[in-house]
Amino acid sequence: MKFKALTSIVHNAADSLASGMGFMIGVYGIDIFGEAGRSTEGTITVDFLTGRVVAGVASASLVEAVQLYRTAFDELCVKHGVEPWSFKAATAKFGTDRQLGQWFETFVEDRDGRTSTDRYFGLESRRL
Repeated sequence: MKFKALTSIVHNAADSLASGMGFMIGVYGIDIFGEAGRSTEGTITVDFLTGRVVAGVASASLVEAVQLYRTAFDELCVKHGVEPWSFKAATAKFGTDRQLGQWFETFVEDRDGRTSTDRYFGLESRRL
């Protein structure tokens, strides 16, 4: 299994959540960036492996959506031919920046200890 496949899966899940549409879970109207902006830390971090918000303050509806991403994440892994247990960590941190706007950062760690952190900006989730 290629490590790039793991980073791609986490990016896809984070991008789905960032889009506000939540197509992976069938939930619409998610505003994770708005909620991140209202959070004390100014960010919200999601753990896709546990389906929990692990940093920041999230509304009940966002917490519910993130819980649904737990199952959807496993399904996405299977769709890409990756065993979900291949991940040791799969998180995404969402926030806003005055100059660059909305951003999210993904963190991936596999069972062999390889890690990757990537940052994406805007609704198109492009790298800076």
